[in-house]
This record gives sequence, C-alpha cells and structure tokens, in this order.
Amino acid sequence: MDLYLSSVFLPSVPPPSKSYNLTSLSNFPKYSFKARNFQLRPLNWRQNRRIGAQSSCNSGGASGGDDGGFVVEEVPHLANFLPDLPSYPNPLQQNLAYAIVKTNFVSPEDVVAQKIVIQKGSPRGVHFQRAGPREKVYFKSEEVHACIVTCGGLCPGINTVIREIVCGLNYMYGVHDILGIEGGYRGFYSKNTIQLTPKVVNDIHKRGGTFLRTSRGGHDTNKIVDNIQDRGINQVYIIGGDGTQKGAALIYKEVARRGLQVAVAGIPKTIDNDIAVIDKSFGFDTAVEEAQRAINAAHVEVESVENGVGIVKLMGRYSGFIAMFATLASRDVDCCLIPESPFYLEGQGGLFEFIEQRLKENGHIVIVLAEGAGQEYVAQSMHSVSEKDASGNRLLLDVGLWLTQKIK
Repeated sequence: MDLYLSSVFLPSVPPPSKSYNLTSLSNFPKYSFKARNFQLRPLNWRQNRRIGAQSSCNSGGASGGDDGGFVVEEVPHLANFLPDLPSYPNPLQQNLAYAIVKTNFVSPEDVVAQKIVIQKGSPRGVHFQRAGPREKVYFKSEEVHACIVTCGGLCPGINTVIREIVCGLNYMYGVHDILGIEGGYRGFYSKNTIQLTPKVVNDIHKRGGTFLRTSRGGHDTNKIVDNIQDRGINQVYIIGGDGTQKGAALIYKEVARRGLQVAVAGIPKTIDNDIAVIDKSFGFDTAVEEAQRAINAAHVEVESVENGVGIVKLMGRYSGFIAMFATLASRDVDCCLIPESPFYLEGQGGLFEFIEQRLKENGHIVIVLAEGAGQEYVAQSMHSVSEKDASGNRLLLDVGLWLTQKIK
C-alpha cells in the first residue's frame, strides 16, 4: 500500500487519440464478476461436461437431452484414478453437534452457478460443485496422516485457517496425526516438521503472519511427492495463491500418476477477492479495513494544503475489489481507478480534466488507485520488459509513482 501526496494545478490539455471511460465516484461501475479471473482453476484439469438439466415435473433424469447449456466444472477426485477405492460413513454422523441437524451433508449433485443473473432463453452456463461434507468419505479417521503447508506471500487469516483445519480434523473427524510443513514447498524436503494438535494451535489466530512460516518458489514435484510417500501422508492441505495452487495441481498429477491414495486440497489465499463463486476470500476484509487508514491520512493531508492531490495505491493485482470497497467505505475518495475500467489522462473526459475540475470546486482531491490499473501506460512510458517473481506471477510496475509524475 503506497501513499503519494503532491500539490499541483493542472492546465487544460489537448484531446486524446484514443477514448476510454473514466471511473469516478460519481459514476462508479456496477459490481462485476469481470474482475474475477475464472481461468485460474489450478485443481481443475478436466474439460467442462454438459449434464442433463433436471425437469421440474420429473426428477428422474435429464429432460430429453436438452440441457439448456448447463455445464458443470468438475473437481478431480481420488476415485478418478482409484475407481475401486472403498468408501466409509462420514464420522460427522456420530458427532453430537451434527446429530440434531436434519440436513448434514452436501449432495454430489449440488452445484453453484458462476453467473447469478441470466436472461430468459440464454444458456444456463458454467456451474461449480458445491463444497461441504459428503455422506461418504474415503479415509478411516485412524488411518489419516495429514499435513498442512503455507506458501507464497503473507495474508491476514492464514493462522486462523491452519487452526481451523487442525481443530476440524481433530474434533469433527477424529484425526490425530497432523503434520505442519515449515517453510513452504521446500519444507517438504529441506525443513523440519511440527506435530499439530488443537493445543499447539490454540491461540495462533491471534498472531500475524504464518505459524508454519513460508517461502516463494522451491517447488520440486518429484521431491515433494517422494517425501509425501516416504512419510505415509495421505491428505495434503496447501494454503497459497495462484502460483502455489499451480504447484498443488502438479502434485496431484504426480500422485495420480503413481496411483497413490493421497488427497490434495488447495485452499486459495488472496486478499484480492478475485476467486470465482466464493462470497469472499479470507484476508479481504482486513485489507479493506487497513486501506481506510491510508485513505484517511491522504484526505487529512490534502485538505491541509492548497490544490492538494493525494494518490493512494492499493493492492489487488488485476482486480479492483480492494480499491472499490475501500472507496465506497471511505466516502472521502473523489476518483477510483481499477483494472476493470480503463481510463485515459488527457482530453475531454480524461483524468486530468477531472482533477482540474475537482481542484477548482474543492481545492483538493483524493485518488484511489488499484496497483493493476493503467499497467499498459506505465509499460509504454518505461519501455520495460515483463518480469516474474519466484512464484511465476508477473511483476507489476509502479503505477502510483508513474501517475504522480504525470500529474506533476
């Protein structure tokens, strides 16, 4: 999160050669799923399958082959490469906390639609399998040897996720053998492990960072799966972002190739809230809350000077959810620039004209800028070559500093 402050007054400028839309608070775009990268589904390698839509008056099958464009994005499963794998009753059936609930389990046929709103006559579109406990499981509690690893950058709530996995496995499913892999992916073959129990993780949710420590890169699929096999681990919980989940996909493929009875579960870690279908990714609320402090600080400073311009750059990569929600929560922001809504600087309706108008009216302006916005302009002006970090993600250029220099 970066904060840029300057005091300037902008003259009129010539019209642009290319026209875009400027996103301001008075004309803010509607909440859109376009921000979400639906292509990043690292644990889904199988093609979309079309299934028959159930008829409302006949629940016994597909409606004459007319599926209405109903597509289910399946999740790989152990049974895909171990078809004779035995199943067992879910231990939750014996859990007193669940005994009084009429509907304990999620049906395999339950799906969640990618698009909430569709038009009459249009295809029903892509659907995802609903998460939740199933009536049948594929491991006996006493035979489960689980491990948890955290990879990539830090995110608020990682320790809470670790704690809930451990407590959930222990209290709800009767699993007592849970290992913590320290130091990210390379921890499988070069770091120590720690035995995790509800007592060990009891208060880790009160701390920041990750209790298991983390690192970027270090992914060696064969070494990792060798270690999993040597330790007799049969459930792997991987907490991480896009690069981490790509690694999880490779681990699953290698596990399937070797025919091991090992379940690989990827838990997405991103404050950007750029994951399809889920309501909210963990860490997003904290990121929006912290963004308020930078916005408030910028507003206080620009109010205190003549023609003050405050630019607050927020995280989010290629999605503007943090910037948008922080803007809506603050009410002190004059303009919000996000990757989903292109903008231009010069000419009628451009950013410079908007800034000049606001300065004349209010004497100051606060601009919130998502870090992925305007990357094409920065790249053109800096003639930079695209670089990637250790996790394989493209490094973003500093659009905040670039915009500050342009405004000056």
